[in-house]
Amino acid sequence: MIVNRQRRVPVAIHPLKLFYERVRSELGFAPETVTIQLISDETMALLNETFRKKQGPTDVLSFPANGARPVQGVDYIGDIAISPETARRNARRYSRSLSVEIRILILHGMIHLAGFDHETDHGEMERLERRLRKRLRVAGR
Repeated sequence: MIVNRQRRVPVAIHPLKLFYERVRSELGFAPETVTIQLISDETMALLNETFRKKQGPTDVLSFPANGARPVQGVDYIGDIAISPETARRNARRYSRSLSVEIRILILHGMIHLAGFDHETDHGEMERLERRLRKRLRVAGR
């Protein structure tokens, strides 16, 4: 499920929902087990400070429901927060559309919910993300 809780950046939700379903299927997540919320930079900055002790907004944060790795048969896997404001800035920097940037963030966040962590896994998450971007036809960085 994708919920738009911000109003500053217009976002076409339906195409993102279709992409989310493709990623969900690729990762083997059951339906209705992940919620993605599009939030303001202000809200994202609060989450980033609260949970990561970092100042300012970031583009995406993942919140696993049951710790670092999902448990088989769990009713809910977790939440993803995405800031379209930050995503738009990054899209401009990387010369791609906002739609592509948000797709990349959805994929990145869902891979985190699958238990991967690019800060500690010696490139495993990056390799998986690269393969899935190619398979799902999402432009890379």
